Amino acid sequence: MQVLLDGASLLVSDHERVGLVGRNGCGKSTLFKMILGQECLDGGNIDIPKKYTLGYLQQHLNFTHATVHEEACSVLKPNEDGWLEEHKVEAILFGLGFDEESMHKSPMLLSGGFQIRLNLAKVLAAEPDMLLLDEPTNYLDIVSMRWLSRFLRSWKGEVLLITHDHHFMDEVCTHTAGIFRHKIRKVKGTVEKLRETIAEEEEVAQRTQENEAKKKEQLEKVIERFRYKAAKAAMVQSKIKAAAKLATGERLTHERNLEFSFTEAGFPGKRMLQIKGLTFAYPNGPELITDLTMEVFKGDRIAVIGPNGRGKTTLLNLIAKELQPTAGEISYNPNLQINYFGQTNINRLNLDNTVEEEIASAIEEVSQKSRARGLAGLMMFSGDAALKKVKVLSGGERSRVLLGKILASACNMLLLDEPTNHLDMESIESLIDALEDYEGTALVVTHDEELLHAFANRLVVFDGGTCRIFEGTYADFLEKVGWASEKKPGGANSANIKVSNIDVKGDSENAAPSAKEDRKARADYIAERSKVIKPLEKKLAKIEEDIAKAEALGGELEAKLVAASESGDGNAITAIAKDMDDNKKVVDSLYEDWEKTSAELESAKDKYPI
Repeated sequence: MQVLLDGASLLVSDHERVGLVGRNGCGKSTLFKMILGQECLDGGNIDIPKKYTLGYLQQHLNFTHATVHEEACSVLKPNEDGWLEEHKVEAILFGLGFDEESMHKSPMLLSGGFQIRLNLAKVLAAEPDMLLLDEPTNYLDIVSMRWLSRFLRSWKGEVLLITHDHHFMDEVCTHTAGIFRHKIRKVKGTVEKLRETIAEEEEVAQRTQENEAKKKEQLEKVIERFRYKAAKAAMVQSKIKAAAKLATGERLTHERNLEFSFTEAGFPGKRMLQIKGLTFAYPNGPELITDLTMEVFKGDRIAVIGPNGRGKTTLLNLIAKELQPTAGEISYNPNLQINYFGQTNINRLNLDNTVEEEIASAIEEVSQKSRARGLAGLMMFSGDAALKKVKVLSGGERSRVLLGKILASACNMLLLDEPTNHLDMESIESLIDALEDYEGTALVVTHDEELLHAFANRLVVFDGGTCRIFEGTYADFLEKVGWASEKKPGGANSANIKVSNIDVKGDSENAAPSAKEDRKARADYIAERSKVIKPLEKKLAKIEEDIAKAEALGGELEAKLVAASESGDGNAITAIAKDMDDNKKVVDSLYEDWEKTSAELESAKDKYPI
């Protein structure tokens, strides 16, 4: 039985956003399940205030409404006026990467990743007291991750967040808690602050343990010297008890990190490959890459970035010769040796091989195959773990096997597609270190902004319907160009509105501010537009409904007046005539309201064009 938590304690106070870190398998997700009542406790208790609501991102799918918009709105509660504030949901959906067309799709027609995004949108729109988010960025692209970071930073309730993305966690969280040696340690501040604190405590514990070991050794010498002297019996017994207490000190063990380095193959030239007029489209699909021209040189650190589904992986597949271009060509230097870590490559592992055998299959020289056991150890498959069959491994473990195969053979160009998926923070940092030390060329598809900032000196950017080269770092790109969705009129930072629990300040007088004004993006502009226009549309619909009812009543009164006239009932005629006059005044007033509201609606639509 594996012990995950032992006497662990954690307090989350008002308005705290706490990032939970720890090695894979240390118990982070199990802690969430215990908080949600999905996992039993072996001891201790979890106290949750009465009527305190928890919002948890479900991985299983259960959609009951016809469209994405209706499904997301299903969690809304009426406001004080009895309306469902749909603009909140729309802002969240747009922020998470949905567009106008997808809002009207059936949820069951979405890709798996977008179905998870829809579940996330429902959790955020429901406005629980606490958000429990376990790897929420796994299914998001870089633009959606940046929006979610802004959203969570302004969340008014509490957040408990698990993510392997160090940069994302530090941006979002006020506190960091770590599961370490089966306990939970929480500090105010960043992941690095927690690490420094734990390192200091470990140093103190190590010194204490060493001092106790010395004391125990001294006590044992005294005990041995006077053990058989009756006059010293009381003293000896006292020393034995003291030594026993020191002996209970648990020996500190060090947690292993994934540490590795890529093996470089020599490259005598400068230009490694040349791309000319590269164009690609899948059959019956849109062009993902159009007329791309670029050169790749020795030592380049190229990040391929952009929203999901735009062609990033396709570009790597084209370079790796797994796809053929629709037009254009890629010319390769004859000395080029490529290693490709791809999303689908994990599925090509031989499931019947052991970890060691699968890594060994990448080593061409028979005399070198003995290296496979050592490489398995580097990938944290030490001892008998190297003899596990690939088919029993988790997705993260299979990723490590594939990394081991890449380490097993030398190359001068690395193609890495989302290499940080399934890796914990420590392993990601080891990957960054390995890429910094690697003297060959690397092209990396990633949404991890920490990796982008640490790694890239050139970018291939898929954004705004185009694919282009940016010469410079990711920080340069954000400063000089930025993401298209974050600089459109009325973008994700604009509008002085309340979305879910967040207040996003902006220039409400200017519905189409420039890109320089905080690079405002589309999601909150749509929210601001909806907040103004939806109430007017609902008011207009209500007026039209009231007009229809009043005119129907007028028809009924006319029929009654005719009947009263035919019967000669003077009193009834007088009463009905008065009712008809009153009803006419109501209708006239309603038409005045209708004209005024219609004008306001048209004016609002002019002010907030789509």
